[in-house]
Amino acid sequence: MVLAIVRGKAVAMLLGPAGIGFWGMYQGLADVTRSLAGLGINSSGVRQIAEAVGTGDSKRVAHTVTTLRRVAFYSGALGALLLLVFSKPIARYSFGDDQHTWAVAWLALAVFFADVSAGQGALIQGMRRIADLARINVLSAIYGTVFSILIVYWRGAAGLAPSLVCVAGMSILTSWWYARKIKVEPVQVTARDMVEEAGSLIKLGVVFMASALLPMAATQLIRVIIIRKLGGESAGYYQAAWALGGYYIGFILQAMGADFFPRLTAVAKDNRECNRLVNEQTEVGLLMACPGILAALAFAPPVMTLFYSKQFGESAEIFRWICLGMLMRVLVWPMGFIIVAKGERKLFLWTELLSNGGFVAFAWLGVQLRGLQGAGIGFFALYVCHFTIIYLIIRRLSGFRWSAASLQLALVFVPLVAVVFIVPYILSPIMAAGVGAAVTIPAGIFSVRTLCTLVPFERLPKPAQKLMTVFRLKPAGTNA
Repeated sequence: MVLAIVRGKAVAMLLGPAGIGFWGMYQGLADVTRSLAGLGINSSGVRQIAEAVGTGDSKRVAHTVTTLRRVAFYSGALGALLLLVFSKPIARYSFGDDQHTWAVAWLALAVFFADVSAGQGALIQGMRRIADLARINVLSAIYGTVFSILIVYWRGAAGLAPSLVCVAGMSILTSWWYARKIKVEPVQVTARDMVEEAGSLIKLGVVFMASALLPMAATQLIRVIIIRKLGGESAGYYQAAWALGGYYIGFILQAMGADFFPRLTAVAKDNRECNRLVNEQTEVGLLMACPGILAALAFAPPVMTLFYSKQFGESAEIFRWICLGMLMRVLVWPMGFIIVAKGERKLFLWTELLSNGGFVAFAWLGVQLRGLQGAGIGFFALYVCHFTIIYLIIRRLSGFRWSAASLQLALVFVPLVAVVFIVPYILSPIMAAGVGAAVTIPAGIFSVRTLCTLVPFERLPKPAQKLMTVFRLKPAGTNA
C-alpha cells in the first residue's frame, strides 16, 4: 500500500493530474480484463488446493496444481489476446479517440502477466506458505515501483502503460521464484481430468469473479464518464481522490473481513449471536475509521498536496465527499456480511448489482449537475441509499437491531463528522483547520481509550503498549 502511494506521488509530480487520470484508466482496463479472463480462479484455486492438501493425496494435489497452472496460463493468454484484438474500439470508447490504442495494446501483456502471477500466488497461498506470499507481495511491489518510476521518468506519459506491464512483470518473476520451490509429484493429466478439475475451479471462481468485477467495472465506467465529459485532468483529480479515500478505509475493512466473516459464518443460524457480532464489528469499525475520516475532512487540501502535488488542489472537495461515503461504507460493511453468511447468494448478487449500478447512475447524474464534485456527491448519495436497503434486508433476515453501544457511538461521531465537513463552507481555511484539529484530536483519544476497553491491554503488540504508556492512554488497572 505504501509503495502504491509512492508510485502515485511520482506519477503526479512527473505528469500532473492528466497523467494520474490516464494511469487510473489504464490500470482499470487491465484489472477489469484480467478479472473477466481469470474467472475468479485465483480465489477458487486457493480453496481447491487447500482442500487437496488436506486429503494427503499427493496425486490429487498434483492434478489440482497442474490444472490451476494451465487454466491460469490459458485464461491469461485469452484475456491478453482479446484486449489486443479489440484495443482500438476499447480505446475509442474509453477515451473518445484512437490516440491511446497502442497504450491499450500494451496492457495485454500486463493482463497476461497478472493472471499467471495470480495463479502462482493461489498455489502458494493454498499450500499455506504465507511467509513466501508476503515476500512476493513486498518484493514485486518494490521492484515494480522502482522500474515503473524510471520508465515514466524516461518516457513521460508514453511510459504509463509500459510501467504497468513492468509492475505485472515483476510480480510474475517473484511469484515464479517462490512457486518453483514447491515440489509437486509429476503426473499425467488427461484432457478429461483437466476439464473436470477446471470445471470445479471455474464454477466456484465465477461467484468470486462477479463480486470482484462489479465494483471494478462500475469504477471504470465512472472514469470513462468523467474523462469524456470533463477531460483528462478532471479524471486525474477524481482518481487521486478515489485512491486516497480508499487506502485507509480499505485497510480497515480488509482487516475486518479477514477475521469477522469466518466467525459470522460459524454462527449464521443463530440470529441473536449474528446480530451481536455485527454490532460489535460496527463499534470497532467506527472507532478505527472516524478519527481518520475527521482528519481527512479537516486537512483535505494539504493531504492532497502531501500525497500528490500542489496541482491537485481541486481534488480536495471531491475527496471530502468520498470520505463521507466511506463513513457510510463502514456502517454498511458488517451488515452486508449477514447476507453472505446465511448463504443468500442470489440476494447478495442482486444487492451487488443494484449497488454498483446505482453507483454509476448517481455519479453520472452528479457529473451532469455539479461537474467533478458531483461524482463525489453521487458516491455519498449511493451509500445513504445502500445503507437503508441493506438495513431493511438484514432486519428481515435476522431481526437485526442496533445495539445501545453502536447507537451511542454513531450519535457521537456522525455529528462531529458533519461539523468538520461543514465548517470550511462557513469559516476561513485556517479557522476551519483549527476547528477540525480541535475535534479530531479528542475524538482520536476517545477512540483509542474505548478500543482499549474492548481489547485487553495485554493482548496489544508490545510497540502499541509502549506508545500508549508514553501518551498516558493505558487503561486504569493494567500492570503491563
